[in-house]
Amino acid sequence: MSTLEEIEKAIEKLPPEEFSKFSMWFDVHRDDEWDRQIRADAMAGRLDKLLAQVDYDMDAGRLTNFPGAK
Repeated sequence: MSTLEEIEKAIEKLPPEEFSKFSMWFDVHRDDEWDRQIRADAMAGRLDKLLAQVDYDMDAGRLTNFPGAK
């Protein structure tokens, strides 16, 4: 059995309260990892082309605010 399969089985056995705590922890962990990856991509210049396109579209008036955004 792989480590992942062991983790899956352990999660399935958690009582509801502990599963809820685990879920909250995992959500925070996943969000932190996403933030770390975005920062790393930005620092490495991997978002430069996308951001340049956003600037171009903003200057051309093709972007609008989301409803409710200021």
